[in-house]
Amino acid sequence: MATVYEYGVTTLEGQPKAMAEHQGKVLLIVNTASKCGLTPQYEGLEALHKKYAAQGFAVLGFPCNQFGAQEPGSEEEIGAFCQRNYGVSFPMHAKIEVNGPGTHPLFVHLKSEAKGVLGSESVKWNFTKFLVDRKGRVVRRYAPTDGPEGLASDIETLLRDA
Repeated sequence: MATVYEYGVTTLEGQPKAMAEHQGKVLLIVNTASKCGLTPQYEGLEALHKKYAAQGFAVLGFPCNQFGAQEPGSEEEIGAFCQRNYGVSFPMHAKIEVNGPGTHPLFVHLKSEAKGVLGSESVKWNFTKFLVDRKGRVVRRYAPTDGPEGLASDIETLLRDA
């Protein structure tokens, strides 16, 4: 069975990174945007990251400009925005596509493992979230409007299931 560890990603600074570097952690993988009505979720995502990091949890942000062109900036601008406005310390990555022919392979996998409403695979909007267990298996997809604070119990359950 495929896991998220089989994929490579690129950091916001342009460096290649293997998802395998996160082996053994519970992950929350999120497609993000800086100019979206849901952008304030960065605050809640950062709070989750800080609260649970010592227990083996990480939020991974993937900027995407496919929804209303709400992530138009460069990687440098995205990083500066996240740091300045929300103090983001969790790993952010280079801009990707989450739908269509240019979909990043990681998101192809996430979408096939945790389908959306009525079995659809497409990501509907910014801040769709995927929860991944310590073995790299996709456990659940959350809607963009599901606030980070509402995910704590699911994260805690996975952190306990070592």
